[in-house]
Amino acid sequence: MALPALVLLAVVAFAAALLWAPHAGRAAALHLILAVGAMPLIFGAMSHFIPVLTRTRTAAAGLLGIPVLALAGGALAVGALSLPELFWGRYAGALLALAAAGALLVWSRRRRAGMVGRPHPCLAWYEAALACLALALLAILASAVWPQQTIAFYRLHLHLNTLGFVGLTAVSTLAVLLPTVAGRPDPQVGPRLRRDLPWALAGTLLVAVGSAWFGPLAWIGGVLWAVPLLRLGASWLRLYRAEILALHGAAPLLAAALAGLALSMILGAMNFIPATGAFRATQPALAFVSGFMLPLVSGAASQLLPVWLRPGVQRSWHSGLRDSLGRYGGVRAALFCLGGVAAGTGLEWGLLLGAATLIWFLLQAGVALLQAFVFQKRNQS
Repeated sequence: MALPALVLLAVVAFAAALLWAPHAGRAAALHLILAVGAMPLIFGAMSHFIPVLTRTRTAAAGLLGIPVLALAGGALAVGALSLPELFWGRYAGALLALAAAGALLVWSRRRRAGMVGRPHPCLAWYEAALACLALALLAILASAVWPQQTIAFYRLHLHLNTLGFVGLTAVSTLAVLLPTVAGRPDPQVGPRLRRDLPWALAGTLLVAVGSAWFGPLAWIGGVLWAVPLLRLGASWLRLYRAEILALHGAAPLLAAALAGLALSMILGAMNFIPATGAFRATQPALAFVSGFMLPLVSGAASQLLPVWLRPGVQRSWHSGLRDSLGRYGGVRAALFCLGGVAAGTGLEWGLLLGAATLIWFLLQAGVALLQAFVFQKRNQS
C-alpha cells in the first residue's frame, strides 16, 4: 500500500500548494509540490519499476525508507522557505534528499549489473534523472560555500529538478505508459528512448547552466529538448489519436502532460531576451506545475492505482476501477491545459482552476475506490 499512499500524499500536496501559493512565497509552494509531493512519489514509482525494467525480483520492503527519507528532506526544505528561523533546513533537507537519491541510484546500478541481458532503455532515463537530482541538490549545498553565486545556483537547482529529475522521469515513463493505456504497443518506443536520451540530457544541462550563467546556452538546450518531445508527440498522434481525443480514460491526461511540458519550455524560452537580459512577465514554473505535473500524476494514477492496490492477475475489478478513475479524463485534461496556460501567463485563476480540477479527481477517486472495495467484499461474502 506504500505507492497508493504516496499518490495520495502527492495529490494532496499539489492541491494544498496551489491554494496556498497566492498567500505564501512561490518558492515554498513550489517546493511543497516538487520536494514533498513529487520526489517521494517518483522514488516510490522507480522502486516499483526498476525491477520490471531489469527483470529482477521486486524491491525489498526496506527500500520504502528511501521515499520516507526524501519526504523528510522535502519537508525540511519547505519549512526553511516558510520560516526564516529554519534557514538551516534547506541544507539539511538537501543532504537527506541527496542521500535518498544516491541510495536509489546505487541500488539501480546494482540491479543493472546483476541482470541477464540488456535492461529496458527507460532505466537509463531514470538513472540520468537521479543524477540530475543529485547535481541539483549539490547546487544548494554549493550556495552555502559560494554565497555570491546563490541566485545562479538556485536557477541551476530549479532546472536540474524540473527538466532533469521530473522531466526525464516523466517523458520516459509516458513513452511506455500511453501504449499500455491504449492497449496497443509502440514498436519504436525502445529505439526512440535510446536515441533521444542524449538529446534530452544535453538539453537539460544546457538549459540549467545557461539559465544560471549564460543565457544563449539555455536556448540551445531548449532546442535539443524539443527533439524528443516532437518525436514522441508525432508518434502518439499517429498511433493513439482516438484515445488522446477521447472523453474518458487516462490517455487524454497523459497527452495533456506532454503538451504542458512543451508549454512550460516555450514560456521559459519567451521569458529570456538575450539581447537585453530582461525577463518577460511569464511564469514557466507555474505552467510546469499546472499544465504538466497535475495531468501527469492524475493520469498515471488512473492507470496504475488498480495495479498497485491489487498486484497480480488483472481481473474485472481492475478494469472497473480503472474506468471509474478515468471517467471524464478528457475534460480534466482540457481544464489542466487551460489552467497551465493561464498560470503560465501570470493569471492567478489558473492555479485555482488546476487545484479545483485536481480536487475533482481526488473526490472521484475516493468514490471509485469505495465502490470498488464494497464490490470486492460483496463478491467475497
